[in-house]
Amino acid sequence: MKVLITGAAGRIGSCATDRLLARGDTVRGMDRRATGRSAAGYDEVVGSFDDAGAVARAMEGVEAVLHLGAFMSWAAKDRPAMFAANVEGTRVLLDAAAQAGVKRFVFASSGEVYPENAPQFLPVTEDHPLLANSPYGLTKLLGEEMVRFHQRAGSFEAVILRFSHTQNAEELLDEDSFFSGPRFFLRPRVAQQRGFGNEAVARLLEAADPGAPAHILARNEAGRAFRMHITDTRDMIQGLELALDRPEAAGGVFNLGATEPVDFPALLEKMSAITGYPVVTVDLPGAGVYYETSNAKMRTELGFRPEWTIGRMLVEAAEARAARMRK
Repeated sequence: MKVLITGAAGRIGSCATDRLLARGDTVRGMDRRATGRSAAGYDEVVGSFDDAGAVARAMEGVEAVLHLGAFMSWAAKDRPAMFAANVEGTRVLLDAAAQAGVKRFVFASSGEVYPENAPQFLPVTEDHPLLANSPYGLTKLLGEEMVRFHQRAGSFEAVILRFSHTQNAEELLDEDSFFSGPRFFLRPRVAQQRGFGNEAVARLLEAADPGAPAHILARNEAGRAFRMHITDTRDMIQGLELALDRPEAAGGVFNLGATEPVDFPALLEKMSAITGYPVVTVDLPGAGVYYETSNAKMRTELGFRPEWTIGRMLVEAAEARAARMRK
């Protein structure tokens, strides 16, 4: 099978490419930056998803599409680019896929379409109302609607996957990582919030700085610690394969992520034992992050079996951190 993977230079796209090539598929990557990959069975088109010419070239001879590429940002200045990539780019890709006779189109959506940070009930299932409250979530919701339009039109088989938060295990204990740095380490969190322009929050965090590197246990304004899903990239790849291959997936919408949510107090205690850093507790303004999303539908209907629990991820993260420290 020849598969187009958008976002091929990204974390999930790169791993998906590795997996499909290993099992014998032919892969064409598409991203705004070159992957530098040189492998039998792989070629790529460098370009934006809203560039109709580049998309038409990428779609030539393709049987299936994994549309993983997206622009994610919390900065207001990035909204035009985010809507161009995630909305107009998805429209261009869908139209080109229909024109090219693609058989299956798998769309990477997000739990932000619900939204997970303000759930009406728990656990969040695929039947939860779609009430996106972030610009990124809105772009994904609009993308879903366009996918459903093509599905109704009979353009191809479509599968919508609402992605959990995803990380490579080795990122968990890396202060410099994009997600885990500011999520679990105090000073990277200060830098992140200052970069967002949230000066009041940055000062609140700075006031808790013990004068040495520290972890942060974030709680909401009522003192409730955060809870969320953290899914290993390898489990996401398993889910993508099922969406690509299983006949039962056609026309479906599935939450793709870890089975159990992560409670931050227990996780931070384990992280602290590995790093030796103290854990600083800070109550932040707002409702905070606290949710549980059900993957039962994907497990029941497609046989999804996530293997990388947060415990297994943390063991690998500790090994990766030790290796970095030895350098």
